[in-house]
Amino acid sequence: MKTVKGIIIMLLLLSTAVVFANDMAVTIYNDNLALVRDSRNVSLEKGVKPFRFTNVASQIDATSVHFKAVSGNNSVNMLEQNYEYDLVGTNRLLEKYIDQNIVATIKDGGTINGTLLSAMGGDIIVQTSDGTIKALKSTSLESVEFPSLPDGLITRPTLVWLLDSPKTGDYNAQISYLTRGINWHAEYVAVVNTDDTALNMSGWVSVENNSGATYENAKLKLVAGDVNIEQPESRRNYDRMAKADVLYAAAEPQFEEKSFFEYHLYTLQRPATIKDRQIKQLSLFPPAGADVKKIYTFNGNRQNKVNVTLEMKNSKDNGLGMPLPKGKIRVYKTDVDGSQEFIGEDTIDHTPKDETVRIYLGDAFDIVGERIVVDTKKIGRESRQQTVRIKLRNHKDEAVTVYVVENLWGDWEFIGDTPKISKKEAHKVEFEIKVPSNGETQFEYTVLFK
Repeated sequence: MKTVKGIIIMLLLLSTAVVFANDMAVTIYNDNLALVRDSRNVSLEKGVKPFRFTNVASQIDATSVHFKAVSGNNSVNMLEQNYEYDLVGTNRLLEKYIDQNIVATIKDGGTINGTLLSAMGGDIIVQTSDGTIKALKSTSLESVEFPSLPDGLITRPTLVWLLDSPKTGDYNAQISYLTRGINWHAEYVAVVNTDDTALNMSGWVSVENNSGATYENAKLKLVAGDVNIEQPESRRNYDRMAKADVLYAAAEPQFEEKSFFEYHLYTLQRPATIKDRQIKQLSLFPPAGADVKKIYTFNGNRQNKVNVTLEMKNSKDNGLGMPLPKGKIRVYKTDVDGSQEFIGEDTIDHTPKDETVRIYLGDAFDIVGERIVVDTKKIGRESRQQTVRIKLRNHKDEAVTVYVVENLWGDWEFIGDTPKISKKEAHKVEFEIKVPSNGETQFEYTVLFK
């Protein structure tokens, strides 16, 4: 069906109060959750009256609503709250009009007037005045006319309150609530130099709003951190997914960052409108240069590939120093013709200042690793000895350093000499191995497990 005719929309006239000002603030978390704070000036009548608060998110958690309305020393009491989300739609109208009269227009131009007996999947069954039963497929229907809007159907989710106002006059009403359907994440773009020793990185945040509401000129805050949220029971929602609009803002410093409880808070220094069904991208920080180190890592317990990682210190001395929210980082490199080519991407976790950022980009093409267990023998009832040989072949025209990671278990110790150890932990050891250009390096180590 292409159209639905005859709907009388008069819901906004049912409210006993008039909204004439608005102040909006939105705090968004990483876990598909936002706190909305809406401040409005309203005119209320004295006594117990209903009030319809519209333009709320369709994915609102109605149990999280906090309401306050004051005028001087007078405050309004909320006696009752109802969340109404039975929204107007073709299927809901058809359901409401079962056993009632409708007018159906078919694609050849004819009309059928009768009692609606059934409506499933857009197909309808109508009984005409002479008793004839007609089944109409949705593909044959042009439109269906309804004489009026059924009771209970509304055009947008609405909070309906029963308020007790001590006097007639203007009040400042403040409401806050939690809603699902809105999320944010960070994205980073980095370009490395020709010898892979430095990069230029910019940060962006993407806000995706599918909450069912638009937030006009909102004060926007973003919370980075792992906030514990109890998962709600599933509930029908009326969010309609659509292709997102993508907006690009100028790459200028726009956010102020600070610690907040055990998290980090990023506050946008200007109002922003966050439209429903929109992805908005905002610059987190302008391009910043930082020194990096390219690391080759081989872990033969997992695969025979040599991993390539870029490491950099998130410090002011290294050109960074802002706590970095978790997000995807895409890395490019400039070719000799001046074009930038994509060389890999990774996801970084929340990274405090002065910590190391590691970006896994892929596997080396010209460096090959091989791990061979040469010998294993049992030493006593609860001990065994194992000898492992590592081979590394480098087909590059320059020498490289490969960090060989070996995962160990239990109580262990090396027997005899080993190559240079760069890192040693309870269940892991890392050897630092130099491999000549177009050459091969191999070594063995023996370990006793107890």
